[in-house]
Amino acid sequence: MDDPRIKQLAELLVNHSCRLQPGQTVLIEAFDLPDPLIICRLIEAARERGALAVVSWKQNAVLRTLYRRATQEQMTLIGELERARMERMDAYIGVRGASNSNEFADVPREKMELYQKYWWKPVHIDVRVPKTKWVVLRYPTPSMAQSAQMSTEAFEDFFFDVCTADYAQMARNQEPLKRRMEQADRVRITGPNTELEFSIKGIPVVPCAGQRNIPDGEVFTAPVRESINGRIAFNTPSLYQGTVFEGVRLEFENGRIVKAGCDKGAEKLEGILDSDEGARYVGEWALGCNNRIRRPMLDTLFDEKIGGSFHLTPGNAYGEADNGNRSSVHWDLVMIQTPEYGGGEIWFDGELIRKDGRFVPEDLQGLNEGL
Repeated sequence: MDDPRIKQLAELLVNHSCRLQPGQTVLIEAFDLPDPLIICRLIEAARERGALAVVSWKQNAVLRTLYRRATQEQMTLIGELERARMERMDAYIGVRGASNSNEFADVPREKMELYQKYWWKPVHIDVRVPKTKWVVLRYPTPSMAQSAQMSTEAFEDFFFDVCTADYAQMARNQEPLKRRMEQADRVRITGPNTELEFSIKGIPVVPCAGQRNIPDGEVFTAPVRESINGRIAFNTPSLYQGTVFEGVRLEFENGRIVKAGCDKGAEKLEGILDSDEGARYVGEWALGCNNRIRRPMLDTLFDEKIGGSFHLTPGNAYGEADNGNRSSVHWDLVMIQTPEYGGGEIWFDGELIRKDGRFVPEDLQGLNEGL
């Protein structure tokens, strides 16, 4: 049965996220979807706007085999072909399901590096992110419901509720935080086994309310590249390149990760950080403020938006908030600072901005709605 919420979501992606105009081109890329309904609705919504839709349908099981057998020549060829297509696009909508969220767990590290360097970076980091109107989202599957420890039906209700939030109101609530971050220099973060300081002076600040990710709800910038000093212990599991990491701990000296460890995934941690020089520096720092998302579910697009969280990202910086760091890696690591996760504080230039996940200044109280 065609769920009307699917059409509502498709119209949100086309009209709000990508703001498609007549004659514009949009690549709709699907991964591991349980059925084609959302893609069909996206094609229809794009056509109603007079846009030209191109569709790519991919399966992670096929990609796993492709990655495992990859050669540099092969990845270069695919990257060149996919980049040429992306360069023709005005917009991009990536809809990512997952029959098995660990499908790439047994892809050797050196093979994933070939994919990251010769396919992902030339297509997505070099073209899609800076040159198209893009949005990416997960799509509900039984595998995602299992990760969220919910029934499939309950998870679908949660998914559509979160993804079709009032993004206009969210944008209004984010504006005061954007202004404060633009005016700030020194950031100090404290929490369990965490004492971190860095500067965000002069780096642009980008509020996100449905234009890039669905679900959305973050305000991001980047640290001045060599300004980070201290240590941090992330309390949210992370699924990255097919491997689950838990208890990731990083120590910084003058912006560079000089020591790293974790409770789970240690055999791959150093390999990711040694992918290239930029992988040991941070390209993004963001405050999560979607209070409809309250606990992690091992999915970055949801977890990084958790109300009362922030994420710090080893690897490539986005062009909109650029600190100059370049890498094939972009790994969002999440720390939740609500009381049940150990609490914590965020300070801007000596002023307490957020304590135990709740914003403190009067002008930021809108961001506490729903907590």
